[in-house]
Amino acid sequence: MYTSLELCAGAGGQALGLHHAGFKHIALIDNDAPACATLRLNNAEHRLGWGDIIEEDLNTFAANGVSSYSGKIDLVAGGVPCPPFSKAGKQLGQDDERDLFPAAITIVAKTKPKAVLIENVSGLLDAKFAEYRKLIDLKFSELGYKTTWNLLNASDFGVPQLRPRVNLVALLPEYFDEFHWPQPNLTPAPTVGEVLYDLMAIDGWEGADEWKAKANTIAPTLVGGSKKHGGPDLGPTRAKRQWQSLYVNGHLIGNAPPGKGYIGVREGYENMPHLTVRMAARIQGFPDWWQFSGKKTSSYRQVGNAFPPPVAQAVGQQIYKALLTVDQRISTTKVA
Repeated sequence: MYTSLELCAGAGGQALGLHHAGFKHIALIDNDAPACATLRLNNAEHRLGWGDIIEEDLNTFAANGVSSYSGKIDLVAGGVPCPPFSKAGKQLGQDDERDLFPAAITIVAKTKPKAVLIENVSGLLDAKFAEYRKLIDLKFSELGYKTTWNLLNASDFGVPQLRPRVNLVALLPEYFDEFHWPQPNLTPAPTVGEVLYDLMAIDGWEGADEWKAKANTIAPTLVGGSKKHGGPDLGPTRAKRQWQSLYVNGHLIGNAPPGKGYIGVREGYENMPHLTVRMAARIQGFPDWWQFSGKKTSSYRQVGNAFPPPVAQAVGQQIYKALLTVDQRISTTKVA
């Protein structure tokens, strides 16, 4: 079993996907207390066997805490903060104090893994960041890695939302040629109505069948917001309008599904049901058994900012396969 170190782990979307891909997490790092509580809760409740869950700033960990993991890690993975590259922000890139690519590269330099996986928002592929991507490639090259970038849509891997995300994979040269990006599923992702019908109907809402028929496409990308901006809603005005076309009121996150006697599905967002945190987690591809710690706003923020587990699993399986193929070849050669 290959080992991994998870950076900016959040609510564990990527960590869970990589776990299902076969990686054993030696440590997971995040500076958000509710997110770390979520990781601890699920690790204990479901006996995942994950190692240290470290509540710490990544720069601090890179400077002081990472050395104890040197030589023990096969994969360094993480979703570094997206605001420096998000089209919803100022796109300051490397000039943004929240840019943690340098910290991630420092951690790679100190742990010397076989592979690296870093995901971020699609804005990182904008032309304005071309030089920064070249710089990142150069830094990895100086450490002995070859890099490849790709834009993956979550809907191609069974997740009922588009959610385009940039993925950077870096591997030691001997593994690089064996790595291939995962191919999209042949079966289209389910619609919002198909995915959420049972949760909408669970408290006896008579309009659930009608709602399912109208919520007949995949969702827009969930927006989790940040500690400074964004509350318990489904994002800015444009996103709310997209949710309204699916007959979902995106102005609030609900506390419970609609019950008996609920008005039903009508024009006007005020007459439409809200998503609960559990519904949002389904939209992100989390299994229902995954629990979230903290109050509603914090829990939804964890969900909305997560890397969908099915996408992480698909990429992780390809990395695992590349490592295993080469290592078995090396082992066979040594025996011979």
